[in-house]
Amino acid sequence: MQGLGLVADIGATNTRLALVEPGGAVARVRVFATDESPDLGDMIESYLAAEDLSERPTAAVLAIAAPVTGDEITLTNFPWTFSIHDLRDRIGLKALRVINDFVANAYALPHLTEAERMQVGSGAPVPAAPSGVLGPGSGLGVSALVSAESGAVPIRGEGGHVTMAAADAHEAEVLDLLRRRFDHVSAERVLSGPGILNLYNALCEVAGEPQEQFTPAQITDAKTGEDHPRAREATEMFCAMLGTVAGDLALMLGARGGIYIAGGIVPRLGARFAASPFRERFEAKGRFRDYLAAVPTYVITRPYPALLGTAKLLETL
Repeated sequence: MQGLGLVADIGATNTRLALVEPGGAVARVRVFATDESPDLGDMIESYLAAEDLSERPTAAVLAIAAPVTGDEITLTNFPWTFSIHDLRDRIGLKALRVINDFVANAYALPHLTEAERMQVGSGAPVPAAPSGVLGPGSGLGVSALVSAESGAVPIRGEGGHVTMAAADAHEAEVLDLLRRRFDHVSAERVLSGPGILNLYNALCEVAGEPQEQFTPAQITDAKTGEDHPRAREATEMFCAMLGTVAGDLALMLGARGGIYIAGGIVPRLGARFAASPFRERFEAKGRFRDYLAAVPTYVITRPYPALLGTAKLLETL
């Protein structure tokens, strides 16, 4: 890439926009509520106008919380639809690439420093082995990075919508209740911001207790957990179920390079996540416990890792 570049991480709740300077540095990061603009083009135009640039970006890579299967893109959990071709012309770009947001996180994995990730549990990465990444936020994103002769290649998919399985009778009771409300209880139905609410409400119903009008952030807050046992239980079940799905991902990929947790929820839990049932559940795969015990798991602590991944991809345009 020559000249100034534009990168973005576009989610159902927040959109992060930034510029990439010719040397590759990510700069002028701004975070917007996604619902504050009528469409993506308007948000980008407003951002560029506010930055008062002497030159316009010539190329862009946008990471979006949606499947990317053609020219027309529709966000999974927010009512934005746009054409890649039309957006490129509207912004006046020579090149525009749109990728799934967790593909962008996968591109970032090789470039994270030790200070930008927190290991949970044991294990050490095997060089050149596949790595997986998943992250609860407004939804549940999943991707992976595998080695090929041409270099590291991300896997595009919608793994957040696999069917959520129960690991014990109590989880089965909760999931059975949720199945009566939803036609399909995917991993995303419990491993996301709305998913935490689903877990909390279901646990209250199972216990025969009234439901408080909590936000997802309140449910996972340590102080709330001290005063409200069902909020604490919902957070614990969330971490355990995330361990189940992360372990499944590691087995399916042979991800001996490690499993990384991104998204807006888990990094805020900090040491509580490390002490949660996550790692025990990650390894709890019967005859393959020893196999998974050797696979490291990390929480990505770097802010906006998808912007790092899009900036690295931008270099290839």
